[in-house]
Amino acid sequence: MKAVTWQGKRDVRVEEVPDPRIKEPTDAVIRITSTGLCGSDLHLYEVLTPFMTPGDILGHEPMGIVEEVGAAVPDLAAGDRVVVPFQIACGNCWMCMTGLPTQCETTQVTSEGMGAALFGYTRLYGAVPGAQAEYLRVPQAQFGPIKVPEGPPDDRFVYLSDVLPTAWQAVAYADVPEGGSVAVLGLGPIGDMACRVAQVRGAGRVFGVDLVTERLRRARARGVETYDLRSFDSEKELVQAIRDETDGRGPDAVIDAVGTEAHGSAAARLAQNASALLPRRISGPFAERFSIDRLAALHTAIELVRRGGTLSLTGVYGGMADPLPMLTMFDKQIQIRMGQANVRRWSDEIIPYLTDEDPLGVDDFATHHVPLSDAPRAYEMFQKKQDGMVKVLMKP
Repeated sequence: MKAVTWQGKRDVRVEEVPDPRIKEPTDAVIRITSTGLCGSDLHLYEVLTPFMTPGDILGHEPMGIVEEVGAAVPDLAAGDRVVVPFQIACGNCWMCMTGLPTQCETTQVTSEGMGAALFGYTRLYGAVPGAQAEYLRVPQAQFGPIKVPEGPPDDRFVYLSDVLPTAWQAVAYADVPEGGSVAVLGLGPIGDMACRVAQVRGAGRVFGVDLVTERLRRARARGVETYDLRSFDSEKELVQAIRDETDGRGPDAVIDAVGTEAHGSAAARLAQNASALLPRRISGPFAERFSIDRLAALHTAIELVRRGGTLSLTGVYGGMADPLPMLTMFDKQIQIRMGQANVRRWSDEIIPYLTDEDPLGVDDFATHHVPLSDAPRAYEMFQKKQDGMVKVLMKP
């Protein structure tokens, strides 16, 4: 089959690889009909290269048709239409039963000290072959895949794999009071969808911050009060502008949907790039022990949120030596929640919104649909934010 493979920093290729097959009774194999290009994939393209191996298959946002199931997968059959969550979880362990499938005790990558295995996401998360491919082996298929009805196009449901539950959890963790205010930093796919989720969940005012014209325009068209970072000379000016709209306090909650790719901190960027240039045998240990995130967005979030408010971190961070303003965080009595989205924890709450009325705007959420063969160009355009690209779906 054809699949998108990682070959090095900013080097992805579509290659022929072996077809997946059933290995365990809890496996399924699906034929992929749509697969997303996620902002998290750019971390592999740019930042997390020390944890990648040439030939790794990328991608973690698939949906498709079941081709084959193992003997221990009673609720799926060939021909079922399914969305596959980005994490691999059993559904039966203590963590899964308490709503934390990202910490699944069956698939935890204990050799790396990490949580549940993920599709297409570095050796830290199990080096599981990913979903930007024609076919996908799905471990723990007795729990993971979400069956969806025939009829509507893939765009209606594909975001159940990642974008929707990630944005939903970001808003749930933000704990925005009914009629309250929330600021979303970063209006890429997750930040954009988080704004929409906040609106349908009852937020009174939603502020969105970014520096990409197309992203600001999309959010503004849906009633978000947008702030162009390029219009301010400093973080303090931006913070004050939003405080002025919230009785001088700041918003009740701030969602950081940017993560380690944030603009700012040249020193942190240098450290990120340096680890990628080291020989492979030492680049991984170096990155694990000494990696530093670019924390511009997080520092802005800490400054912006009102006293006693909540920070919800959904952007990916991976540093182990990050300096944080602990004095400010403690003094402001900030609550912080973070982590990978627990997809099956939220999917049943989200599905009722995936109707013909389309309150979340999923049907036209993708800005670009491309064939899988165009993946290398799509990665480059997405990383460079070209052609108004916000969300990409690929068709094998």
